[in-house]
Amino acid sequence: MAIGASAGGLEALEKLFDGLSCDSGATFVVIQHLSPDHKSMMANLLSRHTQMPVVMVEQDMPIEPDRIYLIPPGSIMHMGDGVLSLTPKNPRTLTLPIDVFFKSMAAHYGSRCVGVVLSGTGSDGTRGAAAINDAGGFLIAQEPENAKFDGMPRSVIATGLVDAILPVEKIGARLIAHITNQAIVEAAVSLDEPVQRAAALSPEAAMNGILRLLLQVGGIDFQEYKAGTVMRRIERRMNVRQVTSLEGYLDLLNEERNEVLTLRREMLIPVTSFFRDTEAFDILGRQIIDPMVARKQAGDSIRVWAAAVSTGEEAYSIAMMFLEAFDQLKHWPSLKIFATDVEQQNIETAGAGTYPESIAAEVSPQQLERFFVKKGSNFVVKNELRQSIVFARHNLLTDPPFTRMDLVVCRNVLIYFRAQAQERALKRLQYALLPGAHLFLGSSESLAELQKDFTPVSAKHKIWQMIKPLSMPLDVVKGSGYGYTTSVPLLTSQLNRGTRLKSTAVDQGFAALLKAFGPPAAILVNSRHELVHSYGDVRKFLQLREGHASLDIHRILPDALVPVAVALLFKSGREGISVSSDRLKVTTPDAEVEHLRMSAWPVEEFEGERLTLLAFERLQANTPTESAATVDIDSETAERMEVLERELSATRESLQATVEELETSNEELQSTNEELMSSNEELQSSNEELQSVNEELNTVNAEYQEKIDILNRLNADLDNMAQAVAAGTVFVDEKMHLTRFSPDATHIFKLRDSDLGRPLDDLAHTLIYPDLIADLSHTLKEGVRVEKEIRGINGLHYFVRMLPYSVPSSPSKGAVITFMDVTALHEVSRLQHIIDSLSENIAVLNSQGVITLVNSAWRNFAMDNGDADMVRSGPGVNYLDVCSGAFNATDKSVNQAQRGVREVIEGTRANFSMEYPCHSPTEDRWFVMHVSPVSGEQPGAVVSHVNITEWRKLNK
Repeated sequence: MAIGASAGGLEALEKLFDGLSCDSGATFVVIQHLSPDHKSMMANLLSRHTQMPVVMVEQDMPIEPDRIYLIPPGSIMHMGDGVLSLTPKNPRTLTLPIDVFFKSMAAHYGSRCVGVVLSGTGSDGTRGAAAINDAGGFLIAQEPENAKFDGMPRSVIATGLVDAILPVEKIGARLIAHITNQAIVEAAVSLDEPVQRAAALSPEAAMNGILRLLLQVGGIDFQEYKAGTVMRRIERRMNVRQVTSLEGYLDLLNEERNEVLTLRREMLIPVTSFFRDTEAFDILGRQIIDPMVARKQAGDSIRVWAAAVSTGEEAYSIAMMFLEAFDQLKHWPSLKIFATDVEQQNIETAGAGTYPESIAAEVSPQQLERFFVKKGSNFVVKNELRQSIVFARHNLLTDPPFTRMDLVVCRNVLIYFRAQAQERALKRLQYALLPGAHLFLGSSESLAELQKDFTPVSAKHKIWQMIKPLSMPLDVVKGSGYGYTTSVPLLTSQLNRGTRLKSTAVDQGFAALLKAFGPPAAILVNSRHELVHSYGDVRKFLQLREGHASLDIHRILPDALVPVAVALLFKSGREGISVSSDRLKVTTPDAEVEHLRMSAWPVEEFEGERLTLLAFERLQANTPTESAATVDIDSETAERMEVLERELSATRESLQATVEELETSNEELQSTNEELMSSNEELQSSNEELQSVNEELNTVNAEYQEKIDILNRLNADLDNMAQAVAAGTVFVDEKMHLTRFSPDATHIFKLRDSDLGRPLDDLAHTLIYPDLIADLSHTLKEGVRVEKEIRGINGLHYFVRMLPYSVPSSPSKGAVITFMDVTALHEVSRLQHIIDSLSENIAVLNSQGVITLVNSAWRNFAMDNGDADMVRSGPGVNYLDVCSGAFNATDKSVNQAQRGVREVIEGTRANFSMEYPCHSPTEDRWFVMHVSPVSGEQPGAVVSHVNITEWRKLNK
């Protein structure tokens, strides 16, 4: 599951993961817009709202379930086969990391992928959402009103591809429901699943009913589409609507016709982009478009049919290439591109020519500047580009094709058709081409049986040149669908008329006989004089004019036949009889002279509409005409003119009334215009105020940025101070949840970054301190300091200090706990107690001979000898200097003592002893001095003086 967020996304992410369980089995990847100049703290922030591990992605990191992966700053992330890879972000170009990741995820995980778009500005994620939808994945957008910044959610919602629009607090539960429901749906759509209940519909019958509804309500026969494609899209909608059986989904479609239209849109898979497959478009430009433009002169025209263009990106891409070629080659023939699609909503989107700013990743900066204008967060097509394209709704499988095209582009739609439908569509595309013209297909599409009629320009990129025009009728009959039958009528035109023909050898043989010996070519026309169906080869009598596509016979019949056809239709429709014209001599669109007779027969009304059959009977030049019921064209024309004059008179009266109404409306509009001008002045004033406010906001923003810098420095100082003090420090909030800790604290508590936010009493530690939580609670509640010395299970001793603290201008409170290791002090105190218990005068020297420690007997001796403050013989005094003045002996004794002490300290002597006198004014005293070495990293010595006066007296 990929989650895209930008501005305001932190709060949305925290709320999402607050409502998401940690054992769903899914992998979550968070993609954000992060500054490459700042270290991201997202891992620490999110870990407070989930028990799942939160990790920053590294290169080629494999994914695991129930983990959250974050995109690192300055990187673009891609999804491979279970591996996340990174590429550096180019700071000089617009990069859309959410789109990039969504697309790569859709390519590798198909219907198993889920995309979530949260708060953010711009339109990143919109293109990627289309890729997820194309792959059959699931899409959720945060409710715009619930988002701090609604740009990204609104942009993806505008595509019409989003499956759920929810407040962020409910997205987590919806994701879990989707995971749970998906496995059930996958089993339910299997057509091989046996029927469990006699009364229930089998999966096959339910699928049949779904397709029948799509044809009746949606207007497209999806039996022409591959079964796998249809089933995947139905499965996706079932998952979205949380329906677990095909029968249940059929019931839902019968109840909600909007769901039928939604399913129809999803079946059509509206996925496209500008210059999709750039290498193929480069070949098209160099080898097809440039030579074509070079051959054309100023008065010539270039005609292109772009079929199945979805939302128009492909048509605009072709138009941009032609216009650039015009400028480069200094040739400016007229360009007309007929861009068609079966989905009216796509046509309307394409005609509007408004696209998200993410197209900057597909269109070059030069093309953006020339052909588009930036409006808000969108790019809008300029008129220069738009006026070269005619957008029209057209069904590639049922509607008549265009003709006399220099180039036909039909990419990535044939792959969704079954084999027979592919063949019919390809024949229509071939029929549309001029001899020697070119066909441009998608990278996964082929010409199949028609390859003999084409020569490859680039087989790799599916660019072909037609060498043999189509010579067989266009009305190629179709085969059956999924292996089960249906009696649903097939749409043979945009008017939803005609009947379905089943393809059999008998039918094909009969069609050949009809062609050779049957009735003349004819067309079926409705009451609006629009073509509904054709019979036989009518190509010689039809033509396609420039301009918008139309089936009106006034535009598709040669000019010479139009008045005759109108008169026949008028006569036949008025009197309800079949009528014929006199012999006609006309020049067909192929510049051939034909002798023919036109006839009109009324047909029984079909679904309340009157239809007329208009036939073209070819005559030999010397064949006499039969005395049939013919029409006097002049008479009929005169009668028709009389009717038209009456209609014109009525129209003039209506027009006069309309003019008077418009004059009244114009006065109202003038009044409204004055009000609007006044409102505009007010808006200009408001705009100036907004500019002033914006400047103030910029100032405030700069101040906040400065405060952030100060805060960053303070944080850095705090971190460095914690490391320098070498004391374990732990910060908790008022709920005793861990908020911060120093590195030395990890020796006491088993802490990781992911432990931030956890209660302190949940954390293991090495202290023998049963009152830890009670003392901390006392500090937080009473606001008092607590200090005590405790012991650890590892034998170490700590001095613990607990201090309460509060955050200025905030109700937040907390406490800081420091653990100072006093083990060394404790050992020194213990040693002091040991040596104090001895009767000898003892001093400990360092490697320089300086006294560092003395016992109580030494201190008492110093006091008795006039050094009560230990100034001459206490810690900090060099003992070698003490020796110089301590002995009432010869210089030889002093030198002997100094030399002995120094040799023991330096390690050249194991120990040293000497006897010496130390008489006081009241008595004679004798002592023995012993010097022993102190081993370790800092060498030294222990000096002891033992009073042997009594022993000497006894020996005497």
